[in-house]
Amino acid sequence: MSQHEDRAADCADVVLRLFEYVDHELGPLDGDRIRTHLEECGSCLAEYERDLLIKALVRRACACEQAPAELRTQILTRITATRVTWGQPG
Repeated sequence: MSQHEDRAADCADVVLRLFEYVDHELGPLDGDRIRTHLEECGSCLAEYERDLLIKALVRRACACEQAPAELRTQILTRITATRVTWGQPG
């Protein structure tokens, strides 16, 4: 694989994981790897900045909206059911 192909593969992986990075959902090693890549790659940095802007716009546009109370109950019920299912012996 050429250096250009390696870089393209890195960029593709970084772009796929940017939302996780923006939301601080990556582990320390993956987060450091993406941070380093963003410091070296202008096009991926531009994608990252675009993702930050989109997140800020959505937050601002939805600031006055509140999810229905039943939604929280449904989500918590599903999380609990998933945990119980995963915790049961095979």
